[in-house]
Amino acid sequence: MNDTLKLFSLNGRRALITGSGRGIGLALARGLAGAGAAVVINDRNEQKAAAVAAQLRDEGLNADIAVFDVTERAEVSAAIDAFEARIGAIDILVNNAGIQRRAPLETFSADDWNDLLRVNLDGAFHVSQAVARHMLPRGRGKIINICSVQGELARPGIAPYAATKGAIRMLTKGMCAEWAGSGIQANALAPGYFATDLNRALVDDPDFSDWLCKRTPAGRWGRVEELCGAAVFLASSASDFVNGQTLFVDGGLTSVV
Repeated sequence: MNDTLKLFSLNGRRALITGSGRGIGLALARGLAGAGAAVVINDRNEQKAAAVAAQLRDEGLNADIAVFDVTERAEVSAAIDAFEARIGAIDILVNNAGIQRRAPLETFSADDWNDLLRVNLDGAFHVSQAVARHMLPRGRGKIINICSVQGELARPGIAPYAATKGAIRMLTKGMCAEWAGSGIQANALAPGYFATDLNRALVDDPDFSDWLCKRTPAGRWGRVEELCGAAVFLASSASDFVNGQTLFVDGGLTSVV
């Protein structure tokens, strides 16, 4: 392996990916593990997390689990502390856990608004804080916050979701401002439209799919594995002087009118 390729290696590093029991989170876990990382699968359900980790191990990848609900601050802190003491350092954190709610803004319920904030924004804050408290004394660490094109572009029916993703972009910049001097790089990865369970209603809508393919320069939905290269870059030494940035992986969607 030449020196440039070595920059992208994750050998000897451990990556925690929240909400990695399925979809984008699982794809990112598999991608980081394929680059050499020992990955930590997170879910609220221990059986589900264990089954996913076992599946990855069957594929020859290194996987463990950390069971906690990202919205429960005390639970997150206790779980991270216990994992670090029992297994070892978390070198890379991917804040992927997220939910979607769709409704017209004027009728959007307070419960759905609060759910979005608790999972998408509070969750990233709680986990980042708990992990950073261990990263800071070590003087190194990578944090990747999963954002969205909706952090840049609005669309009817998902204004509260877009608000949470816009907040994640600014939280990422804040992490950079606070922690860059201590050796932590915090960046955001912003997927465009990917065919996942979260977008199932849109994938199954032929009119929306037709509009999306015409609106996206690449002319199609994204495939979740196409996020892995960007994630490996942001998790590796190749990005050691990249901080506070949002990397869009969207087939060109945000580059055109």
